[in-house]
Amino acid sequence: MKKLRLFITMMFGAFLMLTTNVMAQSTASATGTATIISPLTITKTVDMNFGKVSAGASGGTVVLSTAGERTVTSTVQLAASTVVTAASFDVTGEGDYTYAITLPTEAYTITKGKETMTVTTFTSDPTPTGTLTGGSHGGTQTLLVGATLNVAADQAAGVYTNTTGFDVTVNYN
Repeated sequence: MKKLRLFITMMFGAFLMLTTNVMAQSTASATGTATIISPLTITKTVDMNFGKVSAGASGGTVVLSTAGERTVTSTVQLAASTVVTAASFDVTGEGDYTYAITLPTEAYTITKGKETMTVTTFTSDPTPTGTLTGGSHGGTQTLLVGATLNVAADQAAGVYTNTTGFDVTVNYN
C-alpha cells in the first residue's frame, strides 16, 4: 500500500510539473517598417542615328559606339560629314542607388518602303548597371546606347527608320 501511495504521489508531482511547463508562455513583439523611394524613370533625349553610309557590293555592318563613333566591315563606307549619335536617355530616381539596364536582345528592324535593315548587338554606357548621383534629393545619370547596323549588299538608297523605336528598361537593384 505504501508503494501505491508513493507511486500516486510521484505521478501527481510529475503531472503538476508537466502541466506547469505546458502552460508556460512567452511573447515578443516586432515592428514593421517601409521606406518609400523616388520612382525610377527613363526618358529618351536623343535618337540613335548611324548617319549616312554606302552599302557597296558585299554589304557589311556599321558599329556605332556609345560615344557616337562608327566603324565598318566589308564594303560599307561612311560619309564624312553627317550627323551621327548614339541614343541617349536620362535616368532619374533615388540618389546614390544603382539600377540594372536591359537592352533589346532581338533584332530591331528599320525600313524604307519594302526595304529593311536590322539593328543588333546593342551596347550601353554604363553597363550592365548604372548609379544615380545626386544624393538624398534625387539622382540622375545619362545612359548612352550604341548598336550594330546590318547593311545588305547593294542596299537600296533612302532614309530607313522605325517610328515605334526600341525599348531600353531600367530597374532598381
